[in-house]
Amino acid sequence: MKSLFKSFFFNRFTAKYFLKSTLFLHSFLYKFLTKLAIIHNNGFHPKHKIIKYEEWFLNNIYEGWVILDIGSNTGFLSQKLAKKASYIYGIDIDEIHIKKAISLNLSNNVSYICADATSYDYDGIKIDCIVMSNVLEHIEYRTKFLTSIISKDIWKTKPRFLIRVPMIERDWVVKYKQSLGLDYRLDTTHYIEYTFDEFLEELKEANISIISHTIRFGEIYAVCEGNLK
Repeated sequence: MKSLFKSFFFNRFTAKYFLKSTLFLHSFLYKFLTKLAIIHNNGFHPKHKIIKYEEWFLNNIYEGWVILDIGSNTGFLSQKLAKKASYIYGIDIDEIHIKKAISLNLSNNVSYICADATSYDYDGIKIDCIVMSNVLEHIEYRTKFLTSIISKDIWKTKPRFLIRVPMIERDWVVKYKQSLGLDYRLDTTHYIEYTFDEFLEELKEANISIISHTIRFGEIYAVCEGNLK
């Protein structure tokens, strides 16, 4: 009986039959697990304590800097950076995010803008650095956006960026899903999930150099400088 069970489930025909539905279930369970973890953790994603990505951003800014937090969401990162920066501008396209960020704002050196960061004019804002934490992958015309923002009259000195993006090479299952034509993305609003070479090439096209980088938990963390023409 045991051998019959194994022969039924472990052959190429049944593997092909169940493979795509199992991979779909894998994606669904990942997202479902995330929702459960947030609920269990009183509304906060446990990744904040585990990945500690805010600490990387905090460690790579200087005292007294003015920061533009693009894609600031509900202000979690902005509030962290406010402890070290002299001022933070958080910008997000989602009105619900901005309202929540304002309601949770405990710092007098943080302000929020509800606007599309790719088309906002930033008139009157002068900054030392832009931070983008899992934001760039949500922008369709990334090179155009980066080139445009480098050219704006917002920089106190040389353009600086702190960028965090997801990698497609975070797990073999992700690449396998892609090879089968399945949705492999962490979020359906992602236009890209990067290999390091793709990330490097995209920044080069925007005339941005990577000064240093690290890879953690399947994500690229990069300290970058823009080169003004």
